[in-house]
Amino acid sequence: MRFILTSLAAILLAMHAHAACNGREITTHVAHAPLCIPEKPQRIVVLDTLYNLGMSFELGAPVVGAPLFAMEDKKLEAMARAAKVADIGHSTQPSPERIIALKPDLILGDAVLHGRAYETAAQVAPTVLVEVQDWRDYYATVAEVTGRKGAADAAFKAYEARTAEIRKKLPDIKVSVVRIIPGGFQVYMDGEGAYAPFSVLHDAGVKRSAYETAAPGDTTVLKRPDWEALAALDGDILLYIVGGAHHVDPSGTLESETTSNPLWQALPAVKAGRAYRVDPVTWVEFSGLTSANRILDDVERYVVKRP
Repeated sequence: MRFILTSLAAILLAMHAHAACNGREITTHVAHAPLCIPEKPQRIVVLDTLYNLGMSFELGAPVVGAPLFAMEDKKLEAMARAAKVADIGHSTQPSPERIIALKPDLILGDAVLHGRAYETAAQVAPTVLVEVQDWRDYYATVAEVTGRKGAADAAFKAYEARTAEIRKKLPDIKVSVVRIIPGGFQVYMDGEGAYAPFSVLHDAGVKRSAYETAAPGDTTVLKRPDWEALAALDGDILLYIVGGAHHVDPSGTLESETTSNPLWQALPAVKAGRAYRVDPVTWVEFSGLTSANRILDDVERYVVKRP
């Protein structure tokens, strides 16, 4: 009986909140839906420096606070600081006091990264935690939440036009991509679970090796090959990432020890002189359409033009 009464009270509370909404209701791709948010938010605090900050900035949303401490993407950080965005601390532990002081009318975060902070954040301002994997759906959700759907539609038309043009120019070759980190390798998959940069490759028509391509229905995001499995990266071109996401190699030792290994030198693209290092900020710290276009820059530079 106590459980029934508690459940009934929760339902009545939710119904009351729904009836009392004086803004807009958001129901899809967000945690704790339905959510009532301002019609046109004017003071947005974002809780991470990847999708939420990058996409909000690209959409022209009024961001007043973000966790700028120890950001890897220095260009995005410079943009935020130039726009007078207040630093709320580190992305893994933003300061509640700084957030409250900013008097936000909307807090924007990620359901996976910030799920535990929801109850606290929601006491400060309406809090939206985006809950979707595909970066394009994520972008559309951020646009809807910030009241900038039209801006997103226009931006993606240009992106789709560019990927269509690249697909026309692509040679019939395979491209392998690997990330080198301390202790091993990471290979991000082409498939339904693809992380954003590799979804962009798919949009541009880039073919990956069989090892890097997931079967239909397989949502695997990445594999961690050992040295022997690395031989499956048999692309005609190899793009490789060193570090990223707080994995740094200031001395260059990680790269030199890897690229001097005979098993690395035996890879087809390496033997052909077509292995190219790409920027870890672009390929690991993905933050929106700006990052997507940098990925396409690399596709044009290394795959279409093939130096």
